[in-house]
Amino acid sequence: MQKTLCLIFVSIVCVCPANAQDKQTPTLNPADVEFFEAKIRPVLVKHCYECHSAESKTVQGGLLLDNANALRHGGDSGAGLVPGNPDDSLLLSAIKYDSFEMPPKKRLPESVVADFESWIKRGAADPRAGDHTPDAGVAELDIELGRQFWAFQPPRKSEFPASSDYSERIDDLIQRKLTAEDLEANEPALRQVLLRRLSFDITGLPPTPEQIQRFISDESPSAIATEVDRLLDSPRYGERWARLWLDVARYAEDQAHIVGNNKSLFFPNAYRYRDWVIKSLNEDLPYDRFVNLQLAGDLLEPDAKEHIAALGFIGVGPKYYRRNDPEVMADEWEDRVDVVMRGLQGLTVACARCHDHKYDPVSTEDYYALAGVFAGTEMFNRPLNKEAETSKNGHASKPEQALHVVRDGQPTDLAVMIRGDVANRGDTVPRGFIQVAFPGGRRTFQNGSGRAELAECITDPANPLTARVIVNRIWQQFFGRGIVVTTSNFGKLGERPSHPELLDDLATGFVNNGWSLKWLQRQIVLSDAYQRSSKQSAAADEKDPTNAYIWRMPRRRLSVEGWRDSVLAVSGNIADRIGGPSMKPDDPKENRRTIYSEVSRFELNPLLSLFDFPDPNVHASKRLQTNTPLQKLFLLNSDFLIAQTQKIVAQLNADAQPEQCVTEIFQKILQRKPDAGELAESVAYLAEHPAKGANDLVHVMLASNEFWFVD
Repeated sequence: MQKTLCLIFVSIVCVCPANAQDKQTPTLNPADVEFFEAKIRPVLVKHCYECHSAESKTVQGGLLLDNANALRHGGDSGAGLVPGNPDDSLLLSAIKYDSFEMPPKKRLPESVVADFESWIKRGAADPRAGDHTPDAGVAELDIELGRQFWAFQPPRKSEFPASSDYSERIDDLIQRKLTAEDLEANEPALRQVLLRRLSFDITGLPPTPEQIQRFISDESPSAIATEVDRLLDSPRYGERWARLWLDVARYAEDQAHIVGNNKSLFFPNAYRYRDWVIKSLNEDLPYDRFVNLQLAGDLLEPDAKEHIAALGFIGVGPKYYRRNDPEVMADEWEDRVDVVMRGLQGLTVACARCHDHKYDPVSTEDYYALAGVFAGTEMFNRPLNKEAETSKNGHASKPEQALHVVRDGQPTDLAVMIRGDVANRGDTVPRGFIQVAFPGGRRTFQNGSGRAELAECITDPANPLTARVIVNRIWQQFFGRGIVVTTSNFGKLGERPSHPELLDDLATGFVNNGWSLKWLQRQIVLSDAYQRSSKQSAAADEKDPTNAYIWRMPRRRLSVEGWRDSVLAVSGNIADRIGGPSMKPDDPKENRRTIYSEVSRFELNPLLSLFDFPDPNVHASKRLQTNTPLQKLFLLNSDFLIAQTQKIVAQLNADAQPEQCVTEIFQKILQRKPDAGELAESVAYLAEHPAKGANDLVHVMLASNEFWFVD
C-alpha cells in the first residue's frame, strides 16, 4: 500500500503542462524583436556605426554591424556572434573588454553588456534586412500611409439587425470564423466546471461546495447570469483584477539598485496606489476616468483628494540614481513613455528614441514630444496630511508619511537626441502626442507638463487604440490569449487580430456602455464561447492547434496568486480584510490574499519568483509559464503549504468513516466527489497509514494538477 499515495501523486501532481495535447506551434517571439529594438539596436547606432557601418568613411576591421548577415559573418578577426552562444561571440568579448576594447572611447555600462549577453543567449533575434540599410532613420515617414494599418483605423461596430445583446454578438462573430474554417465548437461545460471557471476568473477564488450545489440545483434560465452578477459584485473582484493592471503598470515598492542603506528612493506607501486600483475596480470606475486619474488626476480633478493615490501609476515607477545626470534622466523618461504607450496604446514607441521606428509610423519627433511631458513631471512624496512634516520643497521629509505620486515641474520641450546621444541635439519638439493617432497633424500640449492633455488624447473616443488595447487584455485573461496575441504590440511586428470584427465590435460597445469593465466582462462570460468545455478534439486540433478560432475553452494554469489564494480559501484561513500594507506571501502565518504581497525590483520574493511572477522593473504584457523541479520541491516541502494542510486536516470530522473523510477532502479541495477508483485507493491509504494518511492526502491534493488548473 506504500505505492498508493505515489500513484495518486503521479496521476494528479501539479505544474505540468495543461494537457499533453495542448501544443502551440512554434513561432518567432515578437518579444525578442522588441528586445532587439529597445536594447540592442540603439546601442549599435550610438556607439558602433561610426566605425562599423556601410556609412562609415572606413570600415574598421572589416566588421559591419548595420545588418544581420554582416554581423554574424564578422570581420577580419572572425565571426561577430554565434546565436545562442555568448562565449564564442566576438562582439560580446569586445564590449566586455576581454579581447578588443570596444567602444574605444568609453566602456559600456554593465547593464548594457548584460543586455547583449541576454540577447545572444536568446538567439540574437535581428529583424534587419540582409542588405545594408542605413540605421539613422528612414528618409521620411509617411504618416498618412501608416495610418492605413488596421490598428490606426477607427474601430467599427458590426451590423446586427435586431440584437443588442453583446454576448450573442460575440457568439455570432466567432461562429462565422468557425464555419469558414469548417470547425465544430465544443458542447457546454458541466455546471460545476463552469462555476469553478467563473469564480476563478472573476474573483480569483474557488467556489465553496455549497455554492456549487446551489448553482447545480438552480434550473432557472437566469441562473448563470445571477451567479455572474453575484461574483462581479463581490469585493473579491477588485483583488483579482487589480493584478492585471499592476503587471501593466510594473508596480513595485522599491528600486532595482540599493546604494548602501539608502532608502530615500523607496516607496513604503506604494500599497496605497495598489489599494486605489482595487477600490476603483470594485466600484467599476469608468476606464477612461480610471486612466485620466492615474496620468493627471491632480490637474483634471484637483478637488478629488480621494484619488490622489492614483498618481502612483508613474509615482511608484523606477526612480533612477544620479538624478542630475542627463543620460540617467533620459533613461527615466524612456521608462515613462514605454509604460504609457505599451500599456495604454499597445505601441512600442520607445523604439523611436534613437531613430524613427523601423516598422510603425512613429517618428523620433513623436518620441521626444511624449518624453517632454515626463521631463516636465516630478516624482513627489506628497504629505499624507497637514500634520506630516515637510521639507523646503514641499516633499514629506519621511517617505513611511507620504503618497508616492507626481506633480508638474518646469514645462519642458525636448530637443531630439540624435541617435540617442544626450550631447548631440537636434531640433526642439513641442510636447504632444503621436501623429498617427489622429488626423490633422500632431496634437501639441500647452498646459504645464502636458499630462492632462496626454490623458485626454489617450481617452478620446476617437483614439483608435485605447479601447481595443484594454478589451484585448481583458479577453486574454478569460481565454488565455488575446484576439491580438501580442497584447502590448498592435504594430506591424505584432500579430494580426484573429477576429478583427469582434475586437472592433467589443471596443465600440465598451465605449458606448460607459467604458465599464464589468459590462465588458459580463458580456464575455455570458457568451456560449466562454461557456464551452475544454475537451480536446483530434479533428479540431489538427486544423487549429492553437485554438485561435475559439472552438473550445483552453485549460489554464492558475497564477501563483490564484494558487496561494485557493489554498487559503479551501483551508478556511483566508482573511477578509481588503487593503493595507504589504506582507510576505511565503510566511506561513500570513493569510491575506497574494495581491497584498511585497513586490521588490531589487529582490523579488522567492515564492513569487519561483512561480513566474513578472519582473516588476518593466511592463509585463502577460504571464510566462515555466515547469521546473524547484516548483515541485517547493510544493513538497513548503512551510506555507504544510501549515495550510494541517489546518484542513484539523477541520475534518474525526468521527467520520474513511469513505466520508475522503469525500469531504475531495469536495473541500477539488470541489467534486471522488470517483470509484479514487475513493478506493484513498480509503486504502488511510487504513494503512492511520496517523498521517489524511495529512498526506490533503497535501497531495493541494499540490495536484487538478488543483492548479482551471478547465
